[in-house]
Amino acid sequence: MTHPRTGLIIATLVGAANTVKFTPLRRIHQMPHITVEYSANLDAKIRIDSFLKVLHEAAVATGVADIAGFRTRAERRDNYRIADNDPANGFIAITMRVARGRSPEQLKSLLDSMSAAAMTYLEPVFATTPISFSLEIQEIIPEMRVNTGNIRNWMKTRETAA
Repeated sequence: MTHPRTGLIIATLVGAANTVKFTPLRRIHQMPHITVEYSANLDAKIRIDSFLKVLHEAAVATGVADIAGFRTRAERRDNYRIADNDPANGFIAITMRVARGRSPEQLKSLLDSMSAAAMTYLEPVFATTPISFSLEIQEIIPEMRVNTGNIRNWMKTRETAA
C-alpha cells in the first residue's frame, strides 16, 4: 500500500493470509540531508541562511520524507580553485543524501523541485557573477551507515507543550 500523496510504501502484505503490516512512514524515509557547499566569495552576494530556508522548504514541500528527517546545512569553502582561477569565479554544489526506497520518478521530482527553487533564488547572482552550479542526489547504502537521534521525541514534547 502506498501513501496517496507521496507514493511511498506505507504497508506491505505479509504471510499466507495476506495480512497488512503497517510501517510508519518516518521509519522508511528519514532523509534527505541537504548540504550546500559554496565558495567564500559568494558571501557578499547570497544570504546563505535565506538560501537554506528556500531549499529546505522546497524539499519538505515535495512530500518525499517526514519533516523530522530533513537536515539542511551549508559549508563555506575558503580555499578553492575554479576554472581559470579568476577571483570572481564562484561555486555552489548542492548534495542531497537520501535513504533508498524512492522511485526514480520521486527522485527526479525532488531534483527538479530543488533545482527550480535554487535557480529562482540565484537568478540575480547568475546575472552578475560567474558561477559553477551543481545539484546531485546520492542514495545511501543503509548497511554502510550508523544513524541515531532523538529529534522526533523532542518534537513530540514540544507539540504536547504547545
